Amino acid sequence: MRGPTERSPTTATNTNTRRSVYINTAALAGPSLDPTAGFHQIRPPFHATLPHFLQKPQALPFLLCFLLILTWISFTIHHSSSSSSARLQRFPSPLTESTREADRMANLVRFSSSVPSPVAKDTRGWLLDPISLARASGILGGALTCASVHIGEIRPGRLRGNHRHHDCNETFVLWGALTKFRLENSEVTDTGYAEVIIGADDIVVAASPSNTAHALVNIDPVRSTFFIGCQDNTINYNASSTDFNVWKDL
Repeated sequence: MRGPTERSPTTATNTNTRRSVYINTAALAGPSLDPTAGFHQIRPPFHATLPHFLQKPQALPFLLCFLLILTWISFTIHHSSSSSSARLQRFPSPLTESTREADRMANLVRFSSSVPSPVAKDTRGWLLDPISLARASGILGGALTCASVHIGEIRPGRLRGNHRHHDCNETFVLWGALTKFRLENSEVTDTGYAEVIIGADDIVVAASPSNTAHALVNIDPVRSTFFIGCQDNTINYNASSTDFNVWKDL
């Protein structure tokens, strides 16, 4: 018979086993109780919190700044594109053989505004006499005198002319913008007219004989076309001596 203070080896072993199991369980469970580890495991991703943040009043300044930056970028790109396009369009039209033939059919001659040029003798700019320059350039059917003179502007996308005078010849000087010049010409069998594009740096002298329709169309995106029209007779636009709206596609 054992005394009350004696312990069974089996009991001691069970106790040690229980303690060992308890300690190992605590050690394994320890990391899950770390508040730092738990915080990293439950943090939501940024893309999940962004919509919630944008719904708050505090997000308004950030949204305004973002929209302002986008507007500035868009304006900068558009302005740069427009400036580059305008700079390219400022160069005079190249005078190739096909260009010269098209100009002949349209009864015009173009000059460069750069120095030196037949119309620009020095750095002050160009200066010309429409009647004498047209004759010297071999342009036929122009005004013999300037009995009536018109000086005007054609804004982008607008046109002047598109009519036919029966009782006067007319000489034009055109400059300032990309401009379409159309002249009635029976030698052009498919359309019945010759048409050329005048460059923004071209100075053009053209002539429209009597009974010949003509039209001037500004096709420049920003600049105005300027012109002088010199007629050798005073025109009464209310009379039947002028046909209007000759071409319906303009």
